[in-house]
Amino acid sequence: MHTRRQLSLLACALGLLAAAAPAGAQGPYPDHPVKLIVALPAGGGVDMIARLVGQKLAAITGQPFVVDNRAGASGRIGLPLVAKAAPDGYTLMASPASFLTTNKSIFKELPYDPQADFAPITKLADQAIVLVVKDKEKFPSAGAVLAAARARPEGLTYASSGDGSPQHLAALMFETRTKVRMTHIPYKGGALAINDMLGGNVDLLFAPLPEALPHIKSGKLAALALMSGKRSALIADVPTMREAGIDNMVFQTWIGLLAPGRTPRPVIDQLNRQVHAILQGADVRSQLHEAGMDVAPTTPEQFGQTIAQEIALHAELVKAAGLVPQ
Repeated sequence: MHTRRQLSLLACALGLLAAAAPAGAQGPYPDHPVKLIVALPAGGGVDMIARLVGQKLAAITGQPFVVDNRAGASGRIGLPLVAKAAPDGYTLMASPASFLTTNKSIFKELPYDPQADFAPITKLADQAIVLVVKDKEKFPSAGAVLAAARARPEGLTYASSGDGSPQHLAALMFETRTKVRMTHIPYKGGALAINDMLGGNVDLLFAPLPEALPHIKSGKLAALALMSGKRSALIADVPTMREAGIDNMVFQTWIGLLAPGRTPRPVIDQLNRQVHAILQGADVRSQLHEAGMDVAPTTPEQFGQTIAQEIALHAELVKAAGLVPQ
């Protein structure tokens, strides 16, 4: 009788554990390898942080987190693979902001819904935007750039990695909020834009700090102001736009971790906790800092709010520039 009661209690306990387990999970999550999709080529900032976080998650969980690079078409190859994946926590993605925010405004159709098809887990890192020039004698400050732009409508040229890129949107914010007009020179990628800046073929560039930092450190480019709410310890002598006398000018890019929509909340919460702990590690903070990034852990809700707010902001900037969705 005693044995029968024990077996009954054990069966109830197992039933409760099964009910609490995430949908599709067999025991503790994860119990087999997890795919981590990056919709960009290997070697860039998003790929770097995905591999770093993936290695740390593997060490914590005992299961591989395998980075799968699916580059091309501004994220429209890689992101649908995550959107259509089983919502069980075994397919995740590390994504730059633009694939979730700007794409909504610059493409007529997307093979994914940036909000409905993904479950935000946490932001991973922020990347400040910095205004850089080649000729600091000509443009000694952000105020000097603004004065020149006002004196010569469309006379100044700025580079970007393409229409709707973070560099372009940052410049559009500068134009619309200071009521100046400059000439946009788009390139097929950030490296080409930087190269023409180094060659003196364009006047200025609003660049993500990781892209510009090596050239700032070498003295080949001069940093005039950061489009952020605070200075960066990496270039501590460079003021924010507000400090430079140009207010209401905060724009930055970020990298985030997401899962397919409808992924069970226990999985989202577990990953959020584990990644937060990883981002607080001194070695991780140091590696990202040296790459020009700041760790930026958030709750899933905060991350979702950021995506929603920036979709609206980027739509406003794209509309103001008269860009036609392609």
